[in-house]
Amino acid sequence: MTSPNTPPKVGRLLLMPNTLDLGAVPEGQPLPDLRDVLPQAAITAASQLTHWVAENAKTTRAFLKRVDSIVPLQLPLQQHDIQVLPRPNKGGSQNAAPTADKVWKELLTPALQGHDLGLISEAGLPGVADPGADLVLAAHAHGVTVVPLVGPSSLILAVAVSGLNGQSFAFVGYLPTDAAQRSQRIKALELTSRKQRQTQLVIETPYRNQALAQSLLENLAPDTWLSVACGLTLETGWNRTLRVSQWQQRGLSLPDNIPAVFAWLAP
Repeated sequence: MTSPNTPPKVGRLLLMPNTLDLGAVPEGQPLPDLRDVLPQAAITAASQLTHWVAENAKTTRAFLKRVDSIVPLQLPLQQHDIQVLPRPNKGGSQNAAPTADKVWKELLTPALQGHDLGLISEAGLPGVADPGADLVLAAHAHGVTVVPLVGPSSLILAVAVSGLNGQSFAFVGYLPTDAAQRSQRIKALELTSRKQRQTQLVIETPYRNQALAQSLLENLAPDTWLSVACGLTLETGWNRTLRVSQWQQRGLSLPDNIPAVFAWLAP
């Protein structure tokens, strides 16, 4: 018999993969089957969770509806506890450590009370080019076991299909939206790529895809390899790696509603 003073068994933090089709399927059209991109084990695990920390509650509920069509949820969707990750401060500044620790510990409360807790972002793997890393670090600090589940990561898939250096690559996130600053950043990253023979990876909000593509073609050297992977895992997805000079000759047109990953390697 367990003593009332015995602390509850600590649950786990499950890193739940999500699809890469956010915003890419027109409203009213059926969404792809989750089993096309997620293993059955991940779908089953999602169906058993009732406590979540999410980047967005609405998209998480939409994800769980897709799960429910394959494996019935343990509880009705209305009974799921979905907490939303705090938005980072503007400028990337962090909260004071005690305040931040309190926030993360509160989000981990279900796990600390013995329940498994799911962490999910809007697309791909949480904590990789998406929010969630701070919660994972807090889980480690509070003795909560972290379990990564298998699923798509647009960055790794983009490196794999690029043909560029997969032994050394760097994801540098989003580039500045200001044209002059973006140009300067592209040239600096190309110099790093050339010196270190390192593939550089960037992403952009889909409606800015074309502006970024144009800036890359204007600022990268003609002989630099540029790879574009658009709509990864989607039926309409495509990828191509060419020299910048070749892209300039053939043109590069991108949709404004489908995510793309850009990678380059300077010779």
